[in-house]
Amino acid sequence: MGLPSVMVLPLLIVVAAGVYYIYNEVLQFMSKTLVRNKVVVITDAVSGAGAECAHLFHKAGARLILCGTTWDKLESLYDSLTTDSDPRETFAPKLVILDFSDMDSMEDVVAEVMECYGYVDVLICNSSMKLKAPVQSVSLELDRNIMDINYFGPSSLAKGVLPAMMSRRSGHVILVNSIQGRLAIPFRGSYAASKHAAQAFFDCLRAEVEEYGIVVSTISHTFINASEPPPAVEPAPKQNVLINYIASQLTHGVRPSVLANEILETVNRKRKEVVLAHPIPRVALYLRSLFPPFLFAVLAAGVKDSVLAEPIQ
Repeated sequence: MGLPSVMVLPLLIVVAAGVYYIYNEVLQFMSKTLVRNKVVVITDAVSGAGAECAHLFHKAGARLILCGTTWDKLESLYDSLTTDSDPRETFAPKLVILDFSDMDSMEDVVAEVMECYGYVDVLICNSSMKLKAPVQSVSLELDRNIMDINYFGPSSLAKGVLPAMMSRRSGHVILVNSIQGRLAIPFRGSYAASKHAAQAFFDCLRAEVEEYGIVVSTISHTFINASEPPPAVEPAPKQNVLINYIASQLTHGVRPSVLANEILETVNRKRKEVVLAHPIPRVALYLRSLFPPFLFAVLAAGVKDSVLAEPIQ
């Protein structure tokens, strides 16, 4: 006797859910085995996403090199990782002070990172400095500081670990960038410029090192909603409704845990380019490529309206 027709759809849903559950379990198991014993560098391990990454890779058995600007925060993260971990299954992380705003120290930082294990399997560049302000109010010194942290720092560190990767003919470099590395919006000129520069550098690097078996990935995400709000040199003008909506969608945000899982998946599946964003930012990216005059007109109109709405001093 066959099943009643009303039972077919619920049964299919249950079976599909079961298959999906098993698939996810297999992926999680594989993710742990793929990064086990790998030397993984996280450039800003004390940030929200960086700490989430540290926990994921540590549980998976990676040999972590955790970087940050302050020793106290690094030690606190070290304690949280090692307190409840099994030393037979995990490795005690190594700690390195890294401050991309001090480019003079980069040579010593690279040497210290390489001394830990002699090589690097995975470099995760997730350090970033945010800024929201009109371009005319941003000093040259601040411009340079943003470029150091968002562009020159990651590119210099990548150059430092490349020779060992090339000689071993393996490695993975990940730039955790921003969707503003591909789409610039008003009042974020310096930040977007630094992210565009980083995107271009790592795109070029990807092609140049492919013959050595090195994978280069970029992850373009929207605002990380657990981080500090972007600092402003002075209050930005109020935006009109359309621009405000687009900006809110661009900064709708992703949770640090979601971004960390995406980074782990990028390592496991060797993805080269990932966009972690909601539909509106994705549509804006397509408009930027296919209909740039339309997008530019919308942005310019929004800025004009916001300026006109400013009270006369």
